Amino acid sequence: MLTRDFKQTVTERVERDSAFAKALLDEAATLFLSGEPDAARLILRDIVNATVGFESLAELTHKPSKSLHRMLSSNGNPSMNNLAAIFGAVRRWLKVTFDVRIVETMTANVKEQPARASPHLQGLRQTS
Repeated sequence: MLTRDFKQTVTERVERDSAFAKALLDEAATLFLSGEPDAARLILRDIVNATVGFESLAELTHKPSKSLHRMLSSNGNPSMNNLAAIFGAVRRWLKVTFDVRIVETMTANVKEQPARASPHLQGLRQTS
């Protein structure tokens, strides 16, 4: 379980370094798309706490704040629709878009291709 000091450190860093917030969102999406939803949910929870907050997220997603807290808890099990709404709200709050690609692994090298079906997050782009 995360300590309050760690959460406070994350919040303070996000407040002074928007690139850090974007990197956390990138990591949460990458973990989720790579089959690690538990870690993705916890990072996403930290991002929400440090940026939009659960009350504002509730308004943006039209979901009760308590439900959102449960969804992003260590035992949470958000539906794909709810998770997409959460990622979308945070993405809009940070004013970024996702730049998703799949990466084909070969024996000796890695080749990038535009995303089609099973994406793997490679980065975020700033929106205006």
